[in-house]
Amino acid sequence: MARIMAFDFGTKRIGIAVSDPLKIIANPLTVMHPDKVYEFINEYLKTEVIERMVVGLPLHADGTATHSTQGAENFARSLRNKFKIPVEMIDERYSSIYAQKALIAAGAKKKDRQKKENLDKLSASIILQWWMEQNENSII
Repeated sequence: MARIMAFDFGTKRIGIAVSDPLKIIANPLTVMHPDKVYEFINEYLKTEVIERMVVGLPLHADGTATHSTQGAENFARSLRNKFKIPVEMIDERYSSIYAQKALIAAGAKKKDRQKKENLDKLSASIILQWWMEQNENSII
């Protein structure tokens, strides 16, 4: 069964998450430098089928573009062109806040909560979970 892959785009790191094959649960996968992400996806696609990709769209609280919005849109366009897999964008406002709260609730030590890598891959899984919840009737 195919999976859905999601990205929390950043210029220094990209958090990556994938769904389980039934598309019920979003799982944090990894974090990597933007220069390595396409190579990683190519390798991942050798063993797994991805039917859709979801990229978080960074917006300010009032819905206006941030300094990262254009970069995320360019990244989504690049994914579409390179992999010929449908790519959607979803509002990612507050995903980092939810990720931070989830780490606290899970009992993560302060040192682990401060690692941006942990926050980025958990944010990607939150973005994916939000997308799956919004599209639950269309992915079954």
